Amino acid sequence: MDHVVYLALGSNLGNRLANLKNAISNLTPQMDVEEKSPVYETPPWGHDDQPAFLNQVVKVETYMQPEALLGHLKRLEVVLGRKPTFQNGPRVIDLDILFYDDLVLDSPPLVVPHPRLHQRAFVLVPLNDIASDLVHPVLNRPISELLLDVDRLNINEYKGK
Repeated sequence: MDHVVYLALGSNLGNRLANLKNAISNLTPQMDVEEKSPVYETPPWGHDDQPAFLNQVVKVETYMQPEALLGHLKRLEVVLGRKPTFQNGPRVIDLDILFYDDLVLDSPPLVVPHPRLHQRAFVLVPLNDIASDLVHPVLNRPISELLLDVDRLNINEYKGK
């Protein structure tokens, strides 16, 4: 396991908390889960007419190269029940690569760091919980600083039901 990767997980259909836990348990053996943020309930982003999301960030170590990792995560989403929908639409599970070491990559089908993570409180809040000092390799700012630039209203730690 050579590479440190941060993944964003999101779910707003079905048993959202179980979907996140199921996704994390299915990351192995290709990844070792090193840290998990708390789970947050967040309003939908990009398309408002859908249920609230549960979001979480995990730090993993993996031997997989970036493109292979992306393919693996997309296959895992399907196995876990994700169905095709429109961009930013509702989903059983969403798995996104936020950071891959300090790699900067912009070649279809993958952009790393995730190109919109610095605009998304639902990613920055849980990421800040486990990697506040992590420096964005393009923006050259730590996560704790990027978090100051987003609206955290309605991003609440999920206490479970």
